[in-house]
Amino acid sequence: MLGQDFLAECEELDAFVAQYGEADFARRTDFYGWTVRDEVMHLYFVDILMLTSIEREEEFLAWVKEIRAYQATGRELSDYMRERYRDLTRDTLVDAWRETYRRFARVFDERDPKTRMKWFGPDMSLLSAASARQMEVFAHGQDIYDLFGVERAPTDRVRNICELGVRTLGWTFKNRGLEPPPAPEVVLTAPSGAVWRWNEGGAECVAGPAVDFALVVTQRRHVDDTDIMTRGEGARRWMELAQCFAGEPSEGPPPKG
Repeated sequence: MLGQDFLAECEELDAFVAQYGEADFARRTDFYGWTVRDEVMHLYFVDILMLTSIEREEEFLAWVKEIRAYQATGRELSDYMRERYRDLTRDTLVDAWRETYRRFARVFDERDPKTRMKWFGPDMSLLSAASARQMEVFAHGQDIYDLFGVERAPTDRVRNICELGVRTLGWTFKNRGLEPPPAPEVVLTAPSGAVWRWNEGGAECVAGPAVDFALVVTQRRHVDDTDIMTRGEGARRWMELAQCFAGEPSEGPPPKG
């Protein structure tokens, strides 16, 4: 199921960016000033990295060493990405991404989801990889939708991103050297109207639209700019810091108001 959700997330974004040409791909989003080209390139690059880990592990481990040596010079991974794929035109980039995400979706569906794969940090399962990839397509896609002022039609596949957001509560705090609060109850309303619950019976609570929750944990919206409600100090602090992706602590966007 996760493979199909990942594929659907990619196909939807692919169809959206298809209407924009080279000039629009050079426009900058609010995500660290990344261009549309950077956003799509990042999705392609990480898909290629993961596929290499799954299919050619030794090659992947050698690639990791190369990337870490590059970063040791003070340059960022995004710079490495831009240098590596600088010759790709808008069309060749989108075509390459499309071929890669479709191949990746097949891998998710054909292999045991418990299969372990090497990554930059701890090993992960294919199930976790599929969830992380869908989350990234959702998040970076949101940057592009926001740039062009288009509201994305919500779907219930956002549940996978909400699940990831709930599971990374501890990570959000430990990544900052902080003690995680007790897990609050999470009650989210799906686009379909279904109600999703996690940590039932928790003393504190986070509640609201599932899409808003996903936007908060991917740091595309500040909680104050959503309809997410919190009860309890720990729940509120979580929504202020929530980070469902790996990497250094990131604060996300400030409130607009």
